[in-house]
Amino acid sequence: MRFLIYSLFLILCTCIAVNAQSFRKIDKSPLDVAYLPDNFAHDRKDGEKAIIKVYYSRPQKKDRKIFGAKVPYGKVWRTGANEAAQFKAYQDITIGGKKLEAGTYSLFTIPGEKEWTIIINSDLDYWGAYSYQEKNDVLRVKVQAGSNSKVVEAFSIQMEDKGSNSAVMRLAWDKTIVEIPVDY
Repeated sequence: MRFLIYSLFLILCTCIAVNAQSFRKIDKSPLDVAYLPDNFAHDRKDGEKAIIKVYYSRPQKKDRKIFGAKVPYGKVWRTGANEAAQFKAYQDITIGGKKLEAGTYSLFTIPGEKEWTIIINSDLDYWGAYSYQEKNDVLRVKVQAGSNSKVVEAFSIQMEDKGSNSAVMRLAWDKTIVEIPVDY
């Protein structure tokens, strides 16, 4: 009898502990990070410093038409999913020929069929682009939209160092790719 009571007590305690540890389900659009230099945190060399870091969420294509449908042309987009992407410049840089002071910003875009507007905005920590305010734009540049031969299933941002203090930040999803010139 004593063994039975002890066993029931342990089972009850285990059930209470398990129920107390509830977490939200895994997000459908996981958070990711893009660095310049690319893969900086993983491949960091002694003395090397990050130049840019972008936090963004990665929505999936899932057999949907993306640009011009799920993400409408001509409207401000959060550049990913969930919260607006966060763009951190560790030093003064130039994006598309325009100067940007070191700091932390939001990254928005206005997708177009042939041209995108890249927006660096001073507002932080907003869900989507619902509270976007153009008056807080710090920088806007236009870049050409291109086509990728392969479908990119999950929205992705990747940096490529071109040497001579020059790089390109690529945004890709579905068959669309956008390249943004960066100088540092």
